[in-house]
Amino acid sequence: MENPEVPLSQLHAFAVLAEELHFGRAAARLGIAQPPLSQQIRRLEEKVGHPLFARGPGRVELAPAGRELLPAARAALTGLADGLSAARAAGSGRTGHLRIGFAASLALTVLPGLLGRFRERYPDVRLDVREMTSAPQLTALRERDIDVGLLREPPADRAGLRFATVLTEPFVAVLPASHPLAARRSVPLGLLADSPFVLLPRAVGPELHDRITGLCAEAGFTPRVAQRAVEWPTVCAMVAAGMGVSLAPAGIRRMRCERVVFRRVEPASARTTVAMAWRGDESTPLVANFLTVVGRGAPPH
Repeated sequence: MENPEVPLSQLHAFAVLAEELHFGRAAARLGIAQPPLSQQIRRLEEKVGHPLFARGPGRVELAPAGRELLPAARAALTGLADGLSAARAAGSGRTGHLRIGFAASLALTVLPGLLGRFRERYPDVRLDVREMTSAPQLTALRERDIDVGLLREPPADRAGLRFATVLTEPFVAVLPASHPLAARRSVPLGLLADSPFVLLPRAVGPELHDRITGLCAEAGFTPRVAQRAVEWPTVCAMVAAGMGVSLAPAGIRRMRCERVVFRRVEPASARTTVAMAWRGDESTPLVANFLTVVGRGAPPH
């Protein structure tokens, strides 16, 4: 064709007529009268410069130019349909790429269920799941390196971000099996005052660190930190080695730690908050869908 600017409506009319080989049936299928269909075909033939159909009494057949054009017309119409379908899927959040940061301890509790529910409902969304402590998650959100964060203890400085509580979880005391308090079913927090502590560095999770030290302050003491570890398995390993005790989210109990016991902490109000975080200036369908799944799937507080 000399002029590539061919309306898709003309290609559609041509493709339908090529299938029906009857102007009346093709017009009915297109939902138009026969004269407008004839006009569409004539205009397309003018652009091609050759007849697309051989017309005779009671018959319509594809001309050589029509047989050559038909595969390209069908491909163009299929490409448009596919493009529209893909655009609708992306616009509704049914496809795309969602980057999620998560606190390591959540892999032992809520994360598998949340991801499983989301994948079941949105199987065509590609998930990029990254293990990150809370402070790096907040930085990654603000720098647009991740789209959603699942973290512990939302920060006081929430500039540019929004948060939704997923659940609250009790703390447990992490004790060496040989510790004098290991024989108890629950441990009043104040009884840990004389024990050295193994804690996460404040820099990687300031809110969780401050929550733990704040609970200790409410119990009347400041924890004496003997060791620091970034990952909970390392914390448990140090506790197993007798280097101290710790406070950890209750989900840590699912880890297999030899020579370590986990005991309920008193008071029962010693709990940690798990929250979802996302950018306040960006409400994409992907994030909105994930928030909906998280909201529906979260355990009761």
